[in-house]
Parts: sequence; C-alpha cells; structure tokens
Amino acid sequence: MDTWLEAIILGIVQGLTEFLPISSSAHLRIASTLMGTGKDPGAAFTAILQLGTETAVLIYFLPDIAHIIGSWVKALFGRIPRRDPNAMLGWFIIVGSIPIVVLGLLFQDQIETVFRSLWIVATTLIVFGILLGVLDLLGKRIYRLRDMRWGQALVFGTAQALALVPGVSRSGATIAAGRALGFERPAAARYSFLLALPAVFGSGFYELFKSLKGHGHEVFSWPQTGVATVVAGVVGFAVIALFMRYISKGSFLPFVIYRVLLGIALFVVLALGILPAQ
Repeated sequence: MDTWLEAIILGIVQGLTEFLPISSSAHLRIASTLMGTGKDPGAAFTAILQLGTETAVLIYFLPDIAHIIGSWVKALFGRIPRRDPNAMLGWFIIVGSIPIVVLGLLFQDQIETVFRSLWIVATTLIVFGILLGVLDLLGKRIYRLRDMRWGQALVFGTAQALALVPGVSRSGATIAAGRALGFERPAAARYSFLLALPAVFGSGFYELFKSLKGHGHEVFSWPQTGVATVVAGVVGFAVIALFMRYISKGSFLPFVIYRVLLGIALFVVLALGILPAQ
C-alpha cells in the first residue's frame, strides 16, 4: 500500500479513536499491521500524531482552558481566592500530569518495544474494557469538577499513566477512574481531555525533537506525518463534539462490548498466526 495512503488512514484512525474509550494506540497498531506492511508506525509516530488530536481539544475547550489559566495566574498572585474552583482545577491538572511523566521516563524503552506486542494489546483491550463497564455501572454520580480534591487528581493522573500501554486507552482509564471516584460522566470526560493536554503535548514535542535529531527509525516521511497529524486533528474535533453530546445521556456499554469483541478477535488471529504479534 502507498505510504501516503497509509499515513492518511492512520490519521483518520487516530482522530476516530483518540477520544473514545477504545484506545487509539491499539487501533494504530492493529491498523498498521492489517495494511500488510508489517511495520509498526512506532511510539514516536503515535506521539506526534496525537499533537493533531490534542490541538482539537485545545480548540474545542479553548474558553474553558483560557478561564482555567487566567484564574490560576490570578490566584497565584493573590488577585482572586487561591481556592477558586478554576484555579484549583489548574493545579489539579498539573498534579495529575506528574505520574505519566515519571512513568513515561522510567519505562520509555518498554513503551517503545515490549508493550507494543499485540498480545498485550488484546489483553488490555478486554481487561480494561470490562473494568470500564463495571466502574461505570457501580460508580455514583455525586461529584462535579468543582468538588475535586488533591488525592482524586492523583488517582486520575495514575490512571492516565496506564495508557502508556497500548490497549488501555487514555480517556477510558481516566474516565473509569473518575466514575470509580463518583464523578459524573461528562465531568470525568471533560477532565480526562483537559488532563491529557500537558502530557500529550509534552511527549509529542519530545518525540518530535528526538526525530529531528535523527534518533530512532522513521516509517513515514515528515510530509506524510504532517498530513496524518492534520487529518487526525480535523476528525478528532468532530468526534469530541459527538462524544460529549452522547456521554451526557448514554452509557459506556457499547464501547465495552466493542473492546471485548476486538480483543477476542485479536487473540484468535494471533493464535492462528494470521498477524504477527511484534
């Protein structure tokens, strides 16, 4: 298959799956393998591609982000109460970003190699899919973001760090954590998207810097990666709008069923030797 078409397809896949609790990194691994090239696009390509979808988050939530940053700065200099809800949300996003930075640096080699095995992807799709369904079903709906506390921010952040393993899903893990803590679905989803901004932009620009320095292998050229990133951002923006509308009333059950079925199907094709695991 032409590498330009591959890059565009992966950009579409990234945009469609980044904000749904089904794991974009797992779908990129699976899609790249199914296209018959036998090439994993790699953690670096995935990280750079996420810059497109996180730009969509930046645009979609721009009023909220501007308000949070403005309140955080004002509270820092004593112009508004330090415990202003939006100022505190800024601190919670900072604190919640710490676990993924620490674990990402500690396990960087494993993230780029061992964790990308399709056996692991199949396992995490099923296990964390079931976990999402159970926590959503049992979780209470008593908290909004203004009710968040420091410990809860760390739980959210730790859950986000689990998404370093393809198949877990950044949004799925953080939303599941939020539901377990008793947050409403829209509140958990909104915080999940906002929490991802520092981590994804940080890792994306870090991988971009490494690639510019010539470290690691590149499957796609820079123009191809750039086009794929733009495509991911455009598709992702539409998905955010639809998902936020759906989640205000709908449950996560369709996503849970999809994850389990996909994981089972992946186990079958791997066991039959139809697809290579690594």
